[in-house]
Amino acid sequence: MKFIGNIIWLLLGGILCAILWFIAGILVCITIVGIPFGVQCFKIARFVLWPFGTNVDIGNFGFGGAIGNILWIIIFGWELAVVHFFVAIIFSVTIIGIPFGIQHFKFAKLAFLPFGANLK
Repeated sequence: MKFIGNIIWLLLGGILCAILWFIAGILVCITIVGIPFGVQCFKIARFVLWPFGTNVDIGNFGFGGAIGNILWIIIFGWELAVVHFFVAIIFSVTIIGIPFGIQHFKFAKLAFLPFGANLK
């Protein structure tokens, strides 16, 4: 079932979302200061590409991860989390869209605190 969900996800925009996250990671990595943020964008892009069957475990970040998450939230993390949250609500209106809504709730959680998040 996970495989079918991922294939449908890819066909309905998952590839485009992953490409956009990847491009964002490349743009952020242009500066040396932005490389840690770019690495997080690449992590999210990988998750967006194949979300079904993958869980996000938030936590296990030290002092550097906490500072990174605070900067991430201030710069653009909260906007991404809000967008994914509202897209999840829109998808969850229909029974067919509920699994896709659940994935967007996971993206919202990851977009809010990417540093220290583990994908399982």
